[in-house]
Amino acid sequence: MTRKLFWENPYRTSATTLVSAIDGNTVSVAETVFYAESGGQESDHGTIGGHSVLAAQKDGTEIRYTLTPGHNLTVGQPVEIEIDWYRRYRLMRLHFAAEIVLELVYRDFGPVEKTGAHIAEDKARIDFSWDGSIGPILPQLQASAQAILDADLPIVSAYSNEEKERRYWQIDGFAQVPCGGTHLKRTGEVGTVELRRRNPGKGRERIEIFVS
Repeated sequence: MTRKLFWENPYRTSATTLVSAIDGNTVSVAETVFYAESGGQESDHGTIGGHSVLAAQKDGTEIRYTLTPGHNLTVGQPVEIEIDWYRRYRLMRLHFAAEIVLELVYRDFGPVEKTGAHIAEDKARIDFSWDGSIGPILPQLQASAQAILDADLPIVSAYSNEEKERRYWQIDGFAQVPCGGTHLKRTGEVGTVELRRRNPGKGRERIEIFVS
């Protein structure tokens, strides 16, 4: 099992660890700060042993990293892992903005079915099954989300089941949500949120989320 240092400290940007397995250009390490794509949140960017990571994928409790060809690493070799902090922090901020928006939709406009989500470095999006336009609720939704951000509330992130690697985040008085992403310490770190509507098809609506 890969030890996920990004859960213990999502603000950590580097670590020295050991290569635990190799399969061609794909390697695993004993512990990692390098988040693999999951739950719609894109993978970190960075290097392992000085080699660029082309892909990071979960495989049960392991994480497999695809490196550039010709890495010449060996099992048991010490390696330094480094991530692009600017990208990680953007992903963390957009991820949590999306989490807050989603919980507000459920709370204030439910019952609603979420059909998809994606968190990238430039923006986040959430897709819903929705009759008509989601546009009329966006001003209220944005104001409610911004109020939570401006309150600079503490965010708890912890295990609900450590053995099965199940995690959650919680804001007291607002929500407790199962989630294995990388989370901020306080809501104020998100900054200013902007919501935009997109229509990806009949019976579907999309909220695009931007932070600054």
